[in-house]
Amino acid sequence: MPQIKIRGIETDTVRKLSKHLIDELETLTQSPRDYFTLEVIHSTFILDGELSQGYPFVEIAWFDRSQETQDQAARAIYQLLKEAGYPNADIMFTILEKPRYYENGEHY
Repeated sequence: MPQIKIRGIETDTVRKLSKHLIDELETLTQSPRDYFTLEVIHSTFILDGELSQGYPFVEIAWFDRSQETQDQAARAIYQLLKEAGYPNADIMFTILEKPRYYENGEHY
């Protein structure tokens, strides 16, 4: 159920990276492929009153995993972005709590 939200990166780039990205994360998290969602958020970035390109930012919301797994996921994501021409990127993990996460009206 990892939810991946990306901003500041072109949709075509994310599309091209998506299979390899999910392959990597599927292996690291031992989660079925169909549990993942990948969303590109189209944002308008502004700096000093002018439009700017923005900064690549990836947010992953998932249930708690080990620090080692999180570190490996961050490195894998960053490496893919770097190879795609984004040498700088922030990656943030949001930990979801099972009692607060509902699917079809029922919590985990």
